[in-house]
Amino acid sequence: MPESAGAHRGTIAAGTRPPASAPRRRPKDRKAQIARIAAEMFSTQGYNQVGIDDIAREVGVSGPALYRHFPNKYALFRHVALSLADVLVEASSPQNNGSQSANEEGDLQAVLLSLIRVTIEHRKTGGLYRWEHRYLNPADRRAVSDRIKTVNRNVSIQVKRLRPGLSDREYTLLSGAALSVIGSITAHRTPLSERRIQRIILEAAQSVLGVDAHIVPQPSSQPRQAGLTPQSKREQLLKAAIQLFFERGYHDVSIEEIGAAADLNASGVYRYFESKSDLLAAAFARASERLTADTTAVLAESASPLDGLRRLVDLYVSLSSGQQDLMSVYFTEVGSLPAAQRRELNTAQRLYIEEWATLLEQVLPGRQLIELRFLVHASLALALDIGRLVNFEKSPGVRAFLGRLMRAALLID
Repeated sequence: MPESAGAHRGTIAAGTRPPASAPRRRPKDRKAQIARIAAEMFSTQGYNQVGIDDIAREVGVSGPALYRHFPNKYALFRHVALSLADVLVEASSPQNNGSQSANEEGDLQAVLLSLIRVTIEHRKTGGLYRWEHRYLNPADRRAVSDRIKTVNRNVSIQVKRLRPGLSDREYTLLSGAALSVIGSITAHRTPLSERRIQRIILEAAQSVLGVDAHIVPQPSSQPRQAGLTPQSKREQLLKAAIQLFFERGYHDVSIEEIGAAADLNASGVYRYFESKSDLLAAAFARASERLTADTTAVLAESASPLDGLRRLVDLYVSLSSGQQDLMSVYFTEVGSLPAAQRRELNTAQRLYIEEWATLLEQVLPGRQLIELRFLVHASLALALDIGRLVNFEKSPGVRAFLGRLMRAALLID
């Protein structure tokens, strides 16, 4: 009597061929999948930290398979940067968000909500156009910049309907401030439901759009003297490194160039710093220590939580406009640090945010702390984003405007 089939489960009967395996099919959206994963990696780790093999491994394909879609890493980077900018243009277009009615306030809200939704959808990749676009070549950088200007104009059109009579520059600055508030959610990973993010960010964006955008002109003055150079070679190297990292990015600056700026050769630099990453870590430590010390001093002089927040805003504006190179490096180059130092810095930055959010919780009772963290991130982002729009001008009028924007984002003005 023949044995049952169950006795040979998992075996192949004699004289038969194994069933042919189905051929593997490439997904139809493979190029889009590669672009999405690459965008996330570029945004979170930095352009120079990510290689083609890293992306291929994350996608689950070989390097040659990836090259069928993109000839090199830069082509992939260019594609995702322009694609993300195109998404923002589409989201801000009146034809796509229903902002073509007689209701000016409702139309503005429709544009803002459309941009907020698409930014939430691309939250993991938003850092790409905030910081990493500097690695594009000049022509591609202009192409991304032109698209962002189109987004700004689309928002400005709606703001103009609601607030007629402002100058073109004022509309540009206010719209840029709203976009900065929206884009700030890409700079952190605080967890919150999409609905609650929409609500809190919409409220902050609408608040900054209501700010007095007039910048009081200042009489022309003689340019400030450069001042004295520190005699310490270590300080000279640190100052030169911060400036070069700010201008060109950490990965495009060599130890030799940093040393030359301080009249030292490469071996001379190594007497003070073991590596370029040690220089970057020292720059971060300098910024973190400065923020901590100044924050402690400001709070010691504050009469109330509201007074403390206003003083912190003034301090942050002063630091961002007076030491924009150090503050920009502090927030843009964190991905270039070794993992252990990166975790340490992230902890310090979270504690700084928490200091603001805890004060804000006392000023806005009934608000949940997690939502207030979003407002703090939005407020801090404005100092650098709008600072760049005004070329980090140090006039009292610009500083007062930045202060108004930051307080509006915190909902305390």
